Amino acid sequence: MSKKITSVNDSAHFSRLLSQSTYTVVDFYADWCGPCKAIAPVFSGLADKETKPGKLQFCKVDVDACQDVAQKYGVSAMPTFLVIKSGSVVETIRGANASALTAAVRKAANDTGPSTGEAFKSKGYTLGSSSQPSRPVNESAFAGINRMISGNGGLGDIVIRFLALYFVSLFSFDSYRAAEESPFNIRGRR
Repeated sequence: MSKKITSVNDSAHFSRLLSQSTYTVVDFYADWCGPCKAIAPVFSGLADKETKPGKLQFCKVDVDACQDVAQKYGVSAMPTFLVIKSGSVVETIRGANASALTAAVRKAANDTGPSTGEAFKSKGYTLGSSSQPSRPVNESAFAGINRMISGNGGLGDIVIRFLALYFVSLFSFDSYRAAEESPFNIRGRR
């Protein structure tokens, strides 16, 4: 078992654990359960990668030793994984479904934000300072948009004009006259 997984002793211990972190991923297991043993390495690996102190923690509850905790959360099959956020169950995975467990843990990990220090890895710049490097605008990235707006974009130009005329006529009292007078009207350009 990973050092980052806490084994729950009783319901009071479990309550204390829940109050220590925003997210708690709980593995309800039994020693005699084959699927529990099969998915244990996946759970351990996720705990090693995704644990964030105070934000995301992992624990295991032996359903035979802590029947009151298992009963409180309605655990009837093993393994059952719960993702608990601030005391409320937000996700339940029943069975040894590694992909569902991984997805649920990654979703919780993404919700907690980057781990300490990851948000500030770039050098950073002061707004308006001359030390900030100038970045050339990638002209080719905007070439297609410029062609569509200027009228040389083929199908894209037609789509833009259609949508523009649609919205102009949708939000006017005299829709026919508004469409006729719109700068997006093709007949009016001749």
